[in-house]
Amino acid sequence: MAREVVEAEIAAAAEEEVCAWAWGAGTDGQLGTGALEDQHQPCRLPHLPASVSHIACGGAHAIALTGDGRVLTWGRGTRGQLGHGKYESCLQPKPVKFFESLTISYVSAGWNHSGFVTDTGHLFMCGDGSFGQLGNGDNQSHSCPFEVAFFASKHVTQIACGMRHSLALVTGSSGDSIYGFGSGRHGQIGKHLSGGQRSVNIPGVVQGFNDCKFFSIHANGDQSAALSASGRLYIWGRRFGGSSDNHIPKIVPSSLEISHVALGWNHALVTADGLVYMLGGNRHGLLTETQEANMVEHRLLESSSCTTSSVPEETLERVLFPNEQTVVSVAAGAEHSAAVTEEGSIMTWGWGEHGQLGLGDTSDHTHPQRVELDCNDYLSSTRLAVYCGSGFTIAVKSTR
Repeated sequence: MAREVVEAEIAAAAEEEVCAWAWGAGTDGQLGTGALEDQHQPCRLPHLPASVSHIACGGAHAIALTGDGRVLTWGRGTRGQLGHGKYESCLQPKPVKFFESLTISYVSAGWNHSGFVTDTGHLFMCGDGSFGQLGNGDNQSHSCPFEVAFFASKHVTQIACGMRHSLALVTGSSGDSIYGFGSGRHGQIGKHLSGGQRSVNIPGVVQGFNDCKFFSIHANGDQSAALSASGRLYIWGRRFGGSSDNHIPKIVPSSLEISHVALGWNHALVTADGLVYMLGGNRHGLLTETQEANMVEHRLLESSSCTTSSVPEETLERVLFPNEQTVVSVAAGAEHSAAVTEEGSIMTWGWGEHGQLGLGDTSDHTHPQRVELDCNDYLSSTRLAVYCGSGFTIAVKSTR
């Protein structure tokens, strides 16, 4: 083959890759760079197609979803969570061949398990099933995705994978329902477990929503959350700030119309009108210096179309950004946070032990700090997105 042809093919392949960076914990290959070491500053993440529309980050693995419904995974795979049919890790993004004949519309990554929803509403799972978090009626692990039989006659639209539990959002003519399965010790699957029972391997309906329509569901650590179509946030599971666990969803008292939610192990981030608020976050320097000064109490909007008991002991705290920048998206890891501003900056704060803040050190930071990328130009024709795993972060810049 002529040298010119080879060079042209290399250039074409490069143009087909999205511009992406990864940083933080990397000892399981979760950064996708081919290296097995932590990175304290953003480094290029190669081999991602330009059509990537979303990335889900878990305990130490990641799932990329393309706009045409293809799936790539990488990172820790020792429990089968990558879906490649093997119990081994992968250091770079690799297509999941099982889904070559299917179109995937939604993905989620838990601590050691993964969930995939097809455009026709079918749910597939793989990875660690030792707590029943795969929902197939046993506690076996699977290295190859399988369809969850329980939902075969239902239409699943979203899946959310936590540390050892899962949530599935089902839509139908009678309304929306959320199902929980897996570890339920802290109430995170929406079911009260008695005696020595600690988990459930068959999905069960989470009660207490009063015919709500839902925009999104979320799971991380032992926490669960759901955002209603009317902008109300519900939480259940292990509660923030030392509060008692609760298996019944509680609405967070707020008059805000929340647009997006990101859930961590001990905190949650929400956005409303370009502003960011945080619930919890009292460990590893997550804004503890400003809680007293910036606490914002929000009353429960009594006219909400979705009614349930509230959690008055919990409050949303305003997160202040330099120059009062407008925020367009947020993400949460185990105990660190990230945001994308309208000006095209990525800001991070919180726990930094593995370099997951991307600031060149391993320190905790109590205030949002700007992450320096190696190409910070931000044009109207591009989209910047950020995603957080338990101790790592990935940023993607793509054409709209």
